[in-house]
Amino acid sequence: MQDFYDERKRTSAFSWREFSKLAGFKSPVYLKLVCDGKSSLSLVKMEQVAHAMGLVGYEFAYFKEMVRFGNATKDAVKKDALLEMERIAREHKVRVVDADAFEFYDSWKNPTLRELAPMMPGARPLEMAKACEQEISAEGVRDVLAFLVKTGFLKRESEHLYVQTEKTVIGSKESVPIAIRAMHKEMASLAKIAVDKFSADERHFTGATLGLCEEAYARISQELDLFVRKAASIAAEYENINQVYRLNLQLFPLSKKVEEK
Repeated sequence: MQDFYDERKRTSAFSWREFSKLAGFKSPVYLKLVCDGKSSLSLVKMEQVAHAMGLVGYEFAYFKEMVRFGNATKDAVKKDALLEMERIAREHKVRVVDADAFEFYDSWKNPTLRELAPMMPGARPLEMAKACEQEISAEGVRDVLAFLVKTGFLKRESEHLYVQTEKTVIGSKESVPIAIRAMHKEMASLAKIAVDKFSADERHFTGATLGLCEEAYARISQELDLFVRKAASIAAEYENINQVYRLNLQLFPLSKKVEEK
């Protein structure tokens, strides 16, 4: 909760009053008291706070166990909550890419093969190249796999056998903005090709043209971010994955702002 507040405060005029209001509390200082260790957060109130912070999937589950651990008075309950927190963290590790891994976003090849290689145990680079919808050579696959192993995105357990070190990779908007913008441009181009390349039952395209104000835009942007995290959480629940997909969500202006009359 403190980390969430500090991050929002760093990027906007966020206050404890606003945080409490967002979570549905009348007291403007209640959440500050919780973070200062002067008050506790019940499991019922926990859901309100989790929703305000946009926690979904395993993030929500982990936060719930943190609250249970903090409220526990018996050692057995604390131990049970701690073990559950460790299990969730172990099963749903998330890596945030920083500047050292800038190259990861340089091409569609890196995130695609990071997902594809573990799906094809024993496959040689040429087989993986043929499994990609976009053109890539066997040598190109070999180079990408070497990069992913070197930077820790994949682990090679034996020849032609790769496993992911984390189930999810999130790009930090602060650390690699240029690289992420380049990735968005490339993926948008691939999305344009996919409209005609794949049948309607193989791809899903939808959209709406909306009239918005600044507040509406901000709220929709937050919902889109929340949905992406929820989609990643859903994907992480399944073991029998057999195909790599790209999820694009785009919200951009089609006109200039109109002055009020």
